[in-house]
Amino acid sequence: MVGVSADTIKSEVGKLKGQVPDSIVHELQGSLLRVSKDRAITREQLGEIIESVKQAYINAIVEPGEAVGTVAAQSIGEPGTQMTLRTFHYAGVAELNVTLGLPRIIEIIDARKMPSAPLMKIHLKEKFAKSKEKAKEFAQKIELTTVEDVSLQTEVDLINTVFVVTLNRPVMQRRGLTPTKVASAIKEALKIDVHVDGYKLRMKPTTVSLSELRKLASKVRSLTLRGLKGITRVLVKMEDNEYVVYTEGSNLSGVITMPEVDPTRTVTNNIHEIEKVLGIEAARNAIINEAVKTLEEQGLEVDLRHIMLVADMMTASGEVMQVGRHGVSGEKASVLARASFEITTKHLLDACIHGERDRLDGIIENVIAGQPIPLGTGSVELVMGREEKSGAK
Repeated sequence: MVGVSADTIKSEVGKLKGQVPDSIVHELQGSLLRVSKDRAITREQLGEIIESVKQAYINAIVEPGEAVGTVAAQSIGEPGTQMTLRTFHYAGVAELNVTLGLPRIIEIIDARKMPSAPLMKIHLKEKFAKSKEKAKEFAQKIELTTVEDVSLQTEVDLINTVFVVTLNRPVMQRRGLTPTKVASAIKEALKIDVHVDGYKLRMKPTTVSLSELRKLASKVRSLTLRGLKGITRVLVKMEDNEYVVYTEGSNLSGVITMPEVDPTRTVTNNIHEIEKVLGIEAARNAIINEAVKTLEEQGLEVDLRHIMLVADMMTASGEVMQVGRHGVSGEKASVLARASFEITTKHLLDACIHGERDRLDGIIENVIAGQPIPLGTGSVELVMGREEKSGAK
């Protein structure tokens, strides 16, 4: 049996371009070339494979007039009833908790400004990812550390008008800090003298008054010694022969500009932050990835295209909108459609005040009006011609 050559496979599969997406053409070419190395493929077999792939794609295309929104809502909503309301440990990392299941799906669909458990997974460049010490050093560098975090106790000495900070030695050692470094940071930021006495720091305000002393105490406690805003906790984990840094809290813009970080693989679960830093297309992909990941963790299978449709609707305006009265549903052109969703009286009253007109172009408004909806058989207008009988006048 004589098999076809690699050039013939590329040529024949290339003829599918324009009939199916380019991604399918490339994938099919790659698969057939790999198979042809192991065993010969005849021209007839090649033709059958190409035809079956083409037919499978045509069968998968949504028919014109299909109610894709309703189907997507049902396809996501029905498995959603099987989801648990608990939160689980994240990706086998017992130390970090993250919202999963139904609460996470609701967060994504509602486009919450801040997730209840913001989280980042930071991939490092090769020389940092292979060394545990370098990965830990980087983790310490980004973990937000304030004076209060490394303090055992703080006290206000009213008699001597001095603010005293007693530093926590084990915490200081773990975070790679010394009393001198802390004192220098306070001195540089607040422009005051700091007296170091072992693990005790004494500070005196420039103006001797009780209010100034309290202000100084508040400023010193919240003073940042190192780290990025928002990242409250870090964890270094070995995954796929490299060290990865997990964080509680998120600061994508600060992290991806750091020289140790691989920005192409670093991710956050904060969709609005992704939109702000990387743009609306990245936010759309994040919505899809987060929704798929959440459903898969629950053992639920939902066709990717339903989730893609929801993500497209949420990002079509150029910014991330929720699927609710303040987003997709609340911004429909039809007054009746908006009124049927929530706060009916308000929508109808506003429409009357502004003299809005409803053209009855959508589905909901036509259901309300008792007319055929512009979907399925209602999306076409057919008139049946009647044949005249021969001899009839």
